[in-house]
Amino acid sequence: MSPLDTWSDERLAALNLGREGSGLRIAWPPDANIHAMTLGRHLGPGDRDRTALIFEAPDGTVSRQTFAEVDRAATGLAAALRAEGFGRGDLVGLHLGQHPDTAVAHMAVSKIGAVAVTLSQLYGPDTLAHALGDCRARVLLTDRAAWTALDAGLFPHLTHVFMRDPVDGARDLAAAVATPADGFVPDFTGADDPALLMYTSGSTGKPKGILHGNRVLAAYTPSIALFFNLSMADEDAVFWSPSDWAWVGGLLDMLFPAWMAGRPVATSLDRFSAAQAYAFMARHRVTHTFLAPTAIKRLAQEPDPRSRHDLALRVICTGGEALAAETLDWAERRLGVTCNEFYGMTEVNHLIGNCAALYPRRPGSMGRAYPGHEVALVDADGAPVPDGEPGEIVTPATSPTRFLGYLNNPGKEAEMRLGPWLRTHDLAVRDADGYFWYKGRSDDLIKSSGFRIGPAEIEDCLLAHPAVAECAVIGKPDPDRGQIVKAFVRLRDTVAGDSRLKEDLVAHVRTRLAAYKAPREVEFVADFEMTSSGKINRRSLRALEAARKGDRP
Repeated sequence: MSPLDTWSDERLAALNLGREGSGLRIAWPPDANIHAMTLGRHLGPGDRDRTALIFEAPDGTVSRQTFAEVDRAATGLAAALRAEGFGRGDLVGLHLGQHPDTAVAHMAVSKIGAVAVTLSQLYGPDTLAHALGDCRARVLLTDRAAWTALDAGLFPHLTHVFMRDPVDGARDLAAAVATPADGFVPDFTGADDPALLMYTSGSTGKPKGILHGNRVLAAYTPSIALFFNLSMADEDAVFWSPSDWAWVGGLLDMLFPAWMAGRPVATSLDRFSAAQAYAFMARHRVTHTFLAPTAIKRLAQEPDPRSRHDLALRVICTGGEALAAETLDWAERRLGVTCNEFYGMTEVNHLIGNCAALYPRRPGSMGRAYPGHEVALVDADGAPVPDGEPGEIVTPATSPTRFLGYLNNPGKEAEMRLGPWLRTHDLAVRDADGYFWYKGRSDDLIKSSGFRIGPAEIEDCLLAHPAVAECAVIGKPDPDRGQIVKAFVRLRDTVAGDSRLKEDLVAHVRTRLAAYKAPREVEFVADFEMTSSGKINRRSLRALEAARKGDRP
């Protein structure tokens, strides 16, 4: 029996849950849209003057914007975009980092019925060029530092660039935000209309464009409430996460949820470190955060943080990789917080997780299936496996949090299908009480520090280096990051491998793709074992690493 079974229908409805037979279903109105579910809920007399954003600039200056001020800025930007001919269904690239401009831009994009293309400033030029070239967005919102590091020639489809502190003929983003908007009428789209385009790595090829409708936020509502331990509406709640707002963890699991609850989000442009995180959370009285397990492990290097930092923190939600039992123990005993892990993927998310307010957590477990979700474990043929036996995590193709589809890749979704199921390629065991226990990947996708990294694009990048003849990239188990990127490289005959070349190969990937995709280990090999179909046998490389038991060459 679920603890939610005792809730009233009204209380369930507040979480977009309704009763269906012996279970619960997630439901939302057909006109649900991201603006209405977030900022739009708090523009009445009682909420409009509440703080929505707290921004700490690089010089330490702190500024605040209310919900009304954010909405006014979003309306101005929406009017400017519409004046340039952008509207319903158009793709708008957002490349602004964790600056308030990103939050304003999402609301502006919603107001004109367009689709926000979320682009991380961690992307290198090749990855960014791939994403913009794939979706052919004509307009990009960015800032001077990010733009001047790029070659504008890589983006031939762009016709408009709005920039903070503009150069090279770009439009002034601040002026666009200040556009007079008298008489502006929003053109909001509905629940099933595209709202977000997010690029994420798969196990093969370059990052894929994943389309989500407005409904994604409505479908996330029950699980968001649970992994924030039913405490999002606490009057003193302040939300923060170092996770990039271009990805699900920072955007759909933090920024938007905080605004759903009518609570402020604190942000800065700082890169994450334990020292920075502790100081920032103390200064801004952060109570709720999303942290990848790797970030929690870095915080845990300080054994007794409460004695050194005046923290208000009380809830951590975490996902992206498995959370070690000892890390959970530290978070609860030393940091003194509730830490709820959850599981899913960008295509279909929030399938499994924890909520300490409703049911006990079991250290090392992923949690239980979240309300409104059907989750099964199956064998290679799609047949359910019994409790205690490993199987692949799957969910019905009708899952409420499922994406709308892949952009420009109609056949890709077929690879996710296994009969009536959507596949995750993650393996787990379920116990008799319904708790899931993660057992690893069934394909080559690398999960490192919360990032999903496709090996193929790293291999393509390495092969572009003049010293490389062949290469293979795998995820090597790592106690801190879950996995690290390791590259096996066969060099050209005239090239000698040494430590300097290894550093050069790592730098090559870091600058062309992204720092988090750069190999942490490079090993030179004389040859590769091949499969019967003539492909490099990555399974044998993974087996080699497993046999080494953590030896670092």
